[in-house]
Amino acid sequence: MASASRQFVRAATRASTRSAFSVAPRQAFHQNGRRYYSSEPAQKSSNLWLYLTGAAAVGGGAYFFLNGSNASATPKVFSPTKEDYQKVYDAIADRLEEDGDYDDGSFGPVLLRLAWHASGTFDKNTGTGGSNGATMRFHPESGHGANAGLIAARDFLEPIKAKFPWITYADLWILGGVCAIQEMQGPAIPFRPGRSDLAANSCPPEGRLPDASQGGDHLRNIFYRMGFNDREIVALSGGHALGRCHTTRSGYSGPWTFSPTILTNDFFRLLIEEKWQWKKWNGPAQYEDKTTKSLMMLPTDMALVLDKKFKPFTELYAKDNDAFFKDFSNVMVRLFELGVPFAEGSENSRWTMKTKWDQ
Repeated sequence: MASASRQFVRAATRASTRSAFSVAPRQAFHQNGRRYYSSEPAQKSSNLWLYLTGAAAVGGGAYFFLNGSNASATPKVFSPTKEDYQKVYDAIADRLEEDGDYDDGSFGPVLLRLAWHASGTFDKNTGTGGSNGATMRFHPESGHGANAGLIAARDFLEPIKAKFPWITYADLWILGGVCAIQEMQGPAIPFRPGRSDLAANSCPPEGRLPDASQGGDHLRNIFYRMGFNDREIVALSGGHALGRCHTTRSGYSGPWTFSPTILTNDFFRLLIEEKWQWKKWNGPAQYEDKTTKSLMMLPTDMALVLDKKFKPFTELYAKDNDAFFKDFSNVMVRLFELGVPFAEGSENSRWTMKTKWDQ
């Protein structure tokens, strides 16, 4: 009964957005760079192909497979096209909301977190880490504290991998993040395939992802190591418009916005416009909004308004959703490509996947 009630509430709150998207382009939902339908409190009321080499590329994005499951199996070479990756994207999109009891009814936020955590380990000084490798499949990386709960995203994608065995885990995880952003009404994120799956000995050391209990200097230490500047750090933080924290994972609790499955600039608007106070509870130090006490902000989030160099960009994105979307798209493309040895000139081979409502 409780499950049915939750699904009814979700369906009702999305009626003005989800259904509308099926009959109108997304641009119709922008007014002066702001989407007005979100960020307000709810009113009371397999085939037989086996993967052979960890998807080792043989040139031009081609991959080796064994056709068959016995000793007489013959190797095959498959060269995926944009249409093949679109089919993978569609398979992910079709399942995002299949479990109405998972978080806020969508696997989108946790898929984005998987793609971000797989990419955010990059170290520009050593060239290690990044989205190439999908090494979170292995210990110790799968057990890193920052990756708690991401098994939900990895398990979610396993049936997709079984259906499309030619795609590497590394490309699949990133395509899952791209799909999540776009299907949650965010900007287009051009996708470039070409990541390989690596072995456990390529796992990066723990400590390369942000510690939510820290401040601005910590954020710079983490993101400068990847090659990002202050504006890009703030733009990337806008991903916190999606999803929520869990006491069983990070220890923190609650969503950042009132629309945790729709991407807007509301994370920044709320940071600027709302009054925040320390939450009185037995968990780690976090903020809550004074108005409803139902939203949360992390110490690293508050650094975006407390730090004099971060704050101007936070104010910009709070006022201009289009500016946020433009910068967010650009920086996510960079993040998702960190550490990948793409072929020279392939930056012109990025593809924009069609959303379900654009097909």
